[in-house]
Amino acid sequence: MKTINLVLCGLGGQGILFMTKVLAQVALDKGCNVMGAETHGMAQRGGSVVSHLRVGNVQGSLVKTNEAPFLLALEENEGYRNLPFLATKGRLYVNTASPLFPREEVRGFLAKKEIISRSVPAGKIALDLGAPMASNLALLGFFSAFEDDPFEYENMRQTIGNISPDRFKDKNLSIFDAGHQEGKKG
Repeated sequence: MKTINLVLCGLGGQGILFMTKVLAQVALDKGCNVMGAETHGMAQRGGSVVSHLRVGNVQGSLVKTNEAPFLLALEENEGYRNLPFLATKGRLYVNTASPLFPREEVRGFLAKKEIISRSVPAGKIALDLGAPMASNLALLGFFSAFEDDPFEYENMRQTIGNISPDRFKDKNLSIFDAGHQEGKKG
């Protein structure tokens, strides 16, 4: 299997580590090797959190600059801050409701590297469904609408169902599904 590098970023309390756990478990369930690393910084105070996830035959846990085909950002500015990790022709998924996404000052960089950028108002989706702290699941659902092996929608949904605490399982799945549906709209 080829190596798949993912970088996930956001602010403390947004659920970056849960997202990483879901993606890692999906890959493990498919028989893939997985390595990861997290940097928490001032996570408990809403500071930057970055998680590296490497799937495949890898030797180290950190993703190098220009080597991640995927960057998932739960906060728009954190997405911009971590753009150097994205590989040429990579894909950027950002939680934002801004109609100006991506910002003018990064459009040249994205175009030069042929990066596809997609945004979803994951925070609004989660809030509308009564779980404002679950924007991470809406973003994962959105991501699942565009990606495949090993991160297919059904595999991710099953994993979320398996690892969610019983009291949150139904809500988590509904938010994931709503994010997926938003991605399917185009």
